Amino acid sequence: MEVKKIPELDITKKSAMFLMVGLITSLLVTLVAFEWKQYGLGEVMEFGPPEDDFEALLEIPPTVQPPQTPPPVRQPQVIAVPDDEEIDEQIEIDLDVDLTDDMIIDEVIFEPEQPEEEAEKIFLFVEEDASFPGGFGEWNKFLKKNLKYPKMAKRMNIDGSVHLSFIVGKDGSIYDVQVTRSIGGGCDEEAMRVLKSSPKWKPGKQRGQPVIQRMNLRVVFKLR
Repeated sequence: MEVKKIPELDITKKSAMFLMVGLITSLLVTLVAFEWKQYGLGEVMEFGPPEDDFEALLEIPPTVQPPQTPPPVRQPQVIAVPDDEEIDEQIEIDLDVDLTDDMIIDEVIFEPEQPEEEAEKIFLFVEEDASFPGGFGEWNKFLKKNLKYPKMAKRMNIDGSVHLSFIVGKDGSIYDVQVTRSIGGGCDEEAMRVLKSSPKWKPGKQRGQPVIQRMNLRVVFKLR
């Protein structure tokens, strides 16, 4: 069965108008609620200095300590002892030796003190300096034959002079080799190696006697 409505009484046609009226009414109520101002009396706040509720501070006088009496100084007692006082105590020496009138004592022999061994002196300057066998001309030949230019020095293009300090013993042996001026690149080690491998030198002499001498030497490394 079909439902029939009277067109004049159909309220669905005015639903949009009712919706707009409701929205406008709610908006007005909201604006009034936010804009409504109410003036009333509140608590009065004072911004002056706060009242001092603390009790008055009591001034404490400084404590005065009485000075302490230092302890009495005791003077040392000096006892006088006369210089010419004789000591009655007898000292007995018991020698475990049976001596008779007929005993003959052998001559007492004192062994001389052994002289202290003195460290041999190392000379810096002597009358006749130590030298390589055959002179320094032979030393230069020995260097050219045995000295090898280090590979690291070649790669780094290093050349110059290595200064060595060493000792020539009385028998011409070489020891205590030290580098006093270095150029690096393995040249220092090579110069020391060649010097240590050299034959025995002719020792230095002082007053015609061979002595120990410290010498200085320069080994030149030069790239060609």
